[in-house]
Amino acid sequence: MTASNEKEAAIERMVRLFYERSLADEVLGPIFREAIHDWEPHIKVVADFWSGVIHGTGRYRGNAYAPHMKLKFEPEAFDHWLAAFESAATDELAPPDAQTAIRVARHMANSFKAGIFPFTDKDGKPSRLPT
Repeated sequence: MTASNEKEAAIERMVRLFYERSLADEVLGPIFREAIHDWEPHIKVVADFWSGVIHGTGRYRGNAYAPHMKLKFEPEAFDHWLAAFESAATDELAPPDAQTAIRVARHMANSFKAGIFPFTDKDGKPSRLPT
């Protein structure tokens, strides 16, 4: 296997491990089971996204934010998402690739959280709608 093929295989393993851990998570599992029904095409899209982030392959041709707007995420789900992602990236990717992926994932989580919950409620908690 060439170095490039091994790096791509590691990304796919990372994505699969992320979803394995997410589906076992009490917060993420129900969200992902409700939203994703055709797993193999979904895993390919997500692997293409991370391949582009880590190696600049440019295979992903979508908007990563738009589908996440539809998920029934609450603010605490982002911590669960990051924990599952960071552990999968650390376990499957070479250290420099894991560092890149984790840096981008943290930025995405913060950006998505701010975009999905742009308001605060009367108690100061993140909210989708103004109170």
